Amino acid sequence: VQLQASGGGLVQAGGSLTLSCAASGLTFSMYAIAWFRQAPGKEREFVSAISRVGGSTDYADSVKGRFSISRDNVKNTVYLRLNSLKPEDTAAYYCAANRWGMATSSASYDHWGQGTQVTVSS
Repeated sequence: VQLQASGGGLVQAGGSLTLSCAASGLTFSMYAIAWFRQAPGKEREFVSAISRVGGSTDYADSVKGRFSISRDNVKNTVYLRLNSLKPEDTAAYYCAANRWGMATSSASYDHWGQGTQVTVSS
């Protein structure tokens, strides 16, 4: 199983980015996918999750209304649109797959991508 996260970069506060998580080696539509992030010196935290067919989504309070998650089960890819970015959104963003459904705990996820760095300048 491979999860390949991409799309990170350097952006000014108020800007936008779209992250992608491309999956291979698994039956993609059978997995809920989540994004987590980890800033230097901080614990990894839940950002957003989407159900197997995209009918349900969940967001951390800190990103609700600014970030949007979606998936394309034909392309085996999940997207995270980051709008109205703030310096506190600066972190490495990781995607993860969970065979048993959406969850906010990182311990629930079986497979992880390598992370993509998002840096927001003030």
